[in-house]
Amino acid sequence: MSEIEIPAPGGGLLRGERTGAGAGRPVVVLLHGAGMDSRLWDGVVPGLAAHHEVVRYDARGLGRSDAPVRPFDDVADLLAVLDHCGLERAALVGLSMGGETALDFALVHPERVAALGLVGASVSGHAWPDDDPEQAAYAAARRAGDAGELARLELSIWASLGRGAPGGALVEAMVAENAERRIVSEHYLTGAAALDAERRLGAIGAPALVVHGDRDHPEIGAIARRLAADLPHARAALIPDADHYLPLRTPERLVALLLEHLAKPA
Repeated sequence: MSEIEIPAPGGGLLRGERTGAGAGRPVVVLLHGAGMDSRLWDGVVPGLAAHHEVVRYDARGLGRSDAPVRPFDDVADLLAVLDHCGLERAALVGLSMGGETALDFALVHPERVAALGLVGASVSGHAWPDDDPEQAAYAAARRAGDAGELARLELSIWASLGRGAPGGALVEAMVAENAERRIVSEHYLTGAAALDAERRLGAIGAPALVVHGDRDHPEIGAIARRLAADLPHARAALIPDADHYLPLRTPERLVALLLEHLAKPA
């Protein structure tokens, strides 16, 4: 394993790691969700790295990466990661916000995407229900900059299986450590909404695996069904006993699905 530092567009560094080997196989780039960091993939990296080279990094302002001081977008950051690592093409595996970034990237840079793994993914352009009290409270905490309330809601809404489930302690640590950083980072985040990937899924030609947990938020299930139906080369899998933090809840099952998916010709 080697630590990597990638100059971010506009200044600062994105920090991550590169590990594994896999001649003739696509390099896998792992993209975590909002309010998390690349530790989300701790249970997945060893299994993937036995067959593929794997790159994971902390998104702008989260984990060990530098906070933004000017507007940025995650697609440009991902392009910087691929270029820095010398990757002409890669398989992109993203959870939640990371899945949204992967889809947006596939629209903007289709020639750079060998395959997609969309895990509990969001998608730009999706209209979330405006009558959900949990989501309303979540949005209010974000607007108010209340890091403590944001962390509490993150755990209650998205980590419903609780601390006692696999990965529970790490989930709580990531959420607590990134809540304040998330508020700062999202203040500068821009770009994704204009892409409206949900209406353009038919233009994405990369083979896609669409995965979500049976205990995830219902709207994530709705998005997963939309992705599976509208992406031209998609297959779907529902994993039992997993909430939104699926890579930490059921890592072995996710690794098996990803390896099977990535073994197929692009």
